[in-house]
Amino acid sequence: MGNRPHEPDTVDSRWLGAVMHAAFFLLLGGALARFLLRHPGEPRTPWIIALCVLLTVLHLLGPRAGAPDPRPTRRHTTWLALVVVVWVILVVLAPSFAWCAVPLFYTGLRTLPPRAALALVALLTVFVVAAQVQLAGRFDPNLVLAPPAVAALATAVFLQMERNTARQRALIDDLIRTRHELADSERREGTLAERQRLAMEIHDTLAQGLSSQRMLLQAADRVWDTEPDKARAHVRTAASVAEHNLTEARRFVHDLAPADLARGGGLAQALRALAARESEAHLAVRVHVDDDGRLPELPDRVQSALLRIAQGALANVREHAAADNAALTLTLLDDTVVLDVTDDGHGFDPTALPGSPDAPRGHGLPAMRARLRALGGTLTVESAPGEGTVLSAAVPLEAPR
Repeated sequence: MGNRPHEPDTVDSRWLGAVMHAAFFLLLGGALARFLLRHPGEPRTPWIIALCVLLTVLHLLGPRAGAPDPRPTRRHTTWLALVVVVWVILVVLAPSFAWCAVPLFYTGLRTLPPRAALALVALLTVFVVAAQVQLAGRFDPNLVLAPPAVAALATAVFLQMERNTARQRALIDDLIRTRHELADSERREGTLAERQRLAMEIHDTLAQGLSSQRMLLQAADRVWDTEPDKARAHVRTAASVAEHNLTEARRFVHDLAPADLARGGGLAQALRALAARESEAHLAVRVHVDDDGRLPELPDRVQSALLRIAQGALANVREHAAADNAALTLTLLDDTVVLDVTDDGHGFDPTALPGSPDAPRGHGLPAMRARLRALGGTLTVESAPGEGTVLSAAVPLEAPR
């Protein structure tokens, strides 16, 4: 069956160990007092006293009361063997010391492997029965049956406690392991969420800015020889977009906050700055704030999300819609703030399957939906081929916790 598992150092084990040690010393002292009172002046008295002192010293030198026992070692086995030998000699000289075996049951069970411990309990029980019969001077069935019953009860109680302790320890280990696995899972989910957030930030800032610069530089290249003034205007606009992109990149590295919001003025002013830049790229964009002056100071994360959505929507309009005009409308409806982005482009089919000619392209719409979902908001897209597009992003002012 192998070695008994290491017993955890719990309050219960310390309490039980202290009780067993106290019981041993009480039983030993009681047996010695009984012997001295009933057998005064006998020649064996000095031996009895010496053996009692030796047994007391051995017990004091043994494992600390209630301390967790390591796996059995030669030192522990030798110590227990000396205790049992001294006790056996003491019982042979004075049978009244037999009941000191009860605490020894516990000591053996917590020190030895199961098979060796059960063998020791059986041996101690035999000595207790023999001592009680000798002490009574006659055969008494009760004296023969009572010690084995007490030994069996004590052993069963100890083994059950040990099983409960093992189950409890296994449960604690499972809980600790589950907690570590949960923490690892949360870290992985947090990492994935952060990667997704960074991907959206890059898509809505650097990638869109680079796309605008490419389109402007391509337009300048086409008219460089025929319309140099128009080409230079495209280059200047591209330089302005590059400068803004550089500001976004620095802000992105610092704290990922939109540069337009960092300048102050709130979301409305940031939308106007965005519209002005887009209008320089020959997409006429107007901004309308419909709140009757009631729009509260929005949380930074809501302002950032709506501005990023506006940037992404205008980038889609510029690259895919072939539109001449677009509009940004910021509206307060009861406890919800709504950003509408409309254009007069060729539109698309929002229900079309991916890969079909009328299906939306790129990662813009999924990124917008992910931003709004994190805020408890919703994204609605109304469009049809040849009829332009209306995109509505709604965010509750009290986002769900």
